[in-house]
Amino acid sequence: MQDTRHTAARRLAATLGITLAAALLPAVAPTIAHARPAADSQAPRQRILLDDGWRFHPGDPAGGSAPYLYDVRPVVTASADGKVADAIPEEAARVARATTPVLKPWILPSGNAFIRDPAHRYTRPAAEPVVDAPFARAAFDDSGWRPVTLPHDWAIEGPFLTTGPYGGMGRLKTWGPAWYRRKLDIPLADRGKKIFLDVGGAMSYASVWVNGHLAGGWPYGYNSFRIDLTPWLQPGAVNQLAIRLDNPPESARWYPGAGLYRDVWLTKTAPVHVGQWGVTVTTPEVTKEAARVAWRVVLDNEGTAAARATVTTELYALDERGHIAGKPVATVVAPATPVAAGASGTVSGSATVAHPRLWGPPPTQKPQRYALVATVRQDGRVVDRYETPFGIRTVRFDPDRGVIVNGEHVPLRGVNNHHDLGALGTAFNVRAAERQLEIMRAMGANALRMSHNPPDPQLLELADRMGFLVMDEVFDSWQRKKTPLDFHLIFPDWHEQDLRAMIRRDRNHPSIILWSVGNEVGEQYTGADGAAVGRELVTIAHEEDATRPATSAMNYAKADMPLPGVVDVISLNYQGTGIRTLPGQFPMFRAAFPHKVILHSESASALSSRGEYQFPVPGVLSASVRPGIGGDPATHQVSAYELFASDFGASADRAFASLDQNPYTAGEFVWTGFDYLGEPTPYYEARSSYSGIVDLAGFPKDRYYLYQSRWRPDLPMVHVLPHWTWPERVGQVTPVHVFTSGDEAELFVNGKSQGRQKKAPYAYRLRWDYVTYAPGEITVVAYKDGKEWARETVKTAGAPAALQAQADRTALASDGRDLAFVTVRVVDKDGGVAPRAHDRVRFTVEGPGELVATDNGDPTSFESFQSPERAAFNGLLLGIVRTKAGAGGTITVRASGAGLKEAVVTLHSRPAAD
Repeated sequence: MQDTRHTAARRLAATLGITLAAALLPAVAPTIAHARPAADSQAPRQRILLDDGWRFHPGDPAGGSAPYLYDVRPVVTASADGKVADAIPEEAARVARATTPVLKPWILPSGNAFIRDPAHRYTRPAAEPVVDAPFARAAFDDSGWRPVTLPHDWAIEGPFLTTGPYGGMGRLKTWGPAWYRRKLDIPLADRGKKIFLDVGGAMSYASVWVNGHLAGGWPYGYNSFRIDLTPWLQPGAVNQLAIRLDNPPESARWYPGAGLYRDVWLTKTAPVHVGQWGVTVTTPEVTKEAARVAWRVVLDNEGTAAARATVTTELYALDERGHIAGKPVATVVAPATPVAAGASGTVSGSATVAHPRLWGPPPTQKPQRYALVATVRQDGRVVDRYETPFGIRTVRFDPDRGVIVNGEHVPLRGVNNHHDLGALGTAFNVRAAERQLEIMRAMGANALRMSHNPPDPQLLELADRMGFLVMDEVFDSWQRKKTPLDFHLIFPDWHEQDLRAMIRRDRNHPSIILWSVGNEVGEQYTGADGAAVGRELVTIAHEEDATRPATSAMNYAKADMPLPGVVDVISLNYQGTGIRTLPGQFPMFRAAFPHKVILHSESASALSSRGEYQFPVPGVLSASVRPGIGGDPATHQVSAYELFASDFGASADRAFASLDQNPYTAGEFVWTGFDYLGEPTPYYEARSSYSGIVDLAGFPKDRYYLYQSRWRPDLPMVHVLPHWTWPERVGQVTPVHVFTSGDEAELFVNGKSQGRQKKAPYAYRLRWDYVTYAPGEITVVAYKDGKEWARETVKTAGAPAALQAQADRTALASDGRDLAFVTVRVVDKDGGVAPRAHDRVRFTVEGPGELVATDNGDPTSFESFQSPERAAFNGLLLGIVRTKAGAGGTITVRASGAGLKEAVVTLHSRPAAD
């Protein structure tokens, strides 16, 4: 028996502080080091982070964007805002061929390396594009432009759009052209080198200009890409780099962000070098005693003469921080390989690792990794060195059990997440992403679906180190459109390049177990024609990686339709449980595809607003949100009793039952782990979604503990809802629900038992629906196997009297990127959270740190995320503090509000460890 005896507020503090995860799960490796690599001019390969020194300007010269368009776009006659999430995608609009010059012919060749058939590759026009680009010229004076540091999402600054459309895109203006400029000081010693720009992601339709010349670009805003700058650079001089972006309106169903929102790097190599994402590592034979590691290294010769290169491959173990530890566990020297000028060559090899340290998901396995270091020599001289982390593991898909990792059945307990980081927008930050994963891990999640786009590669690095299983996804649409200006416009020209680029970049990550080539695509509705598109994409995936299956998430295609037949794994969005009036489809797909694994790629889509309880409470298991039944059209809030869902979804309870009643299913990816900006079903007047298990600020909703009770059955826990501060409800029926990992519980109101209940088959909560409210306290005692397992008490709160503050971490790196997330609670005189408090709170920061954002998790709040003052939402709010680069010392964070005792948190910033 374990007596938890802590209040909901204390348990929330434990969750947000990650103390619960640290105590009960294998240790999470420290944050990825943020130290920016110094440029070593003697190194065979230089990779220089270009996140500083940029200047930013919204708009084109003189407001005229026509000369800079990638291609002609359809005229948008109607907004897609507010269209139901499972609406049928439409046929693409027909667009007349451009009669004015566009930049497409100069951009298309940037993807040639990812087009398999040379006959289909593009030739850059001999002439320069007919466009005068003053913002790209070296002589242009950009001193009046705004200095920015990358990653940068200019749209998150707002202001919010309070009227009109674009609720689906988060009510933040993300569209319109924007320019970024930066100087590149290229030393004379770089003459003869290849110099590439590596962009982690740019939203979207990027065009890259060097010294006034268009070097190339990439339309899809989510993929990483490389542009060869060498032809236009002048070694021994200061060069001008400019990047233009042009994200369209009506281009997404959620908040896409804007700007250079991921890292940008300058890579310098010798003419003979390892190609872009040119190392592939596989582990075709794995036992406890030995593992065979195989690899393929692609060498590019971009010089003018043929060359012979020798590749030495070394395998090393990595420590928990991802650093090489000790001596190599294997070394192989390959024979010299001839590589013709302007061509590529491949060096393959393998080695045996004795007693391998396997990569696998916690808590039963450890995410242990290795690194392959390929050293390239030409004429005895080292010309390149390339390091590739990887993991040794086996993953098998069993149609009767699901996913088998290293011989162990691992049920998928996964979540979907969009790519924004709440109040920080889409500008990627390692610590913010790590915090999200820590919160998910404490809940019991072991898997992530990248919905619905390639993620920042650093997120996959986190998944590798923390041991999450990943479904990596590339497209939300194919040829048919969901919004008028989404990716369908460029799918015909770019789908091969984008899919191959994602897989080549990501295929060495041991966390990835499955590729997804699409999500709820319109081709589900087009029979054999749509299946042909799916077959082409699956074939590409197999060509790039024969070790993993490929899938496409389906919300309409039925078992007798063509599309399910072309994918390796059946991934169902909501259909497994049942969608709208359609019954659950698991049995039908099982009968049609008995040899394929079936999983729930999107489950539930339950909706709620944290701490918002609405009455009366219907005696249902799951219901669509309707006025007075889970939803309040006046406040645009959804009841937190966790019984309500989107029209096409279901409560968590109902989704659990569908999986348990069909035990061959591999598991689920819940829609969603976190609330996200945009797509605010059912109230498109709001700014952010209601589907998260955790709200936008990172505060768990009640549903969090329902998932925890299922996904962590060995954790003694119990959670009771609602709060017990209802002065207007004295004498009225106020239902009490309980989530516990125990099998029964007893409820007490002011010491009087309300009865003891045992969980029924396919029931996942205990509910006392006829409790009469009286101020005081409610206590629930949970039991397992007849013994006390856990207990919780919730008391009636008094008036707000003080603020309490707690940081998720107090030791930070002084690198200008590390973050502390400071949770502030409005409490009564006894220290209990005032669960209905909406007091305004102001943050101030002293020392070498700065307040970068605030939030409270309220989906209806239109206050700027950059505001230092914000109202609490049901007793909680968040401040995000960032360190200043190179400035160590003590950071003092204060939270104050009228009539409330101030709260103070002390942080310590110091240089990042290696």
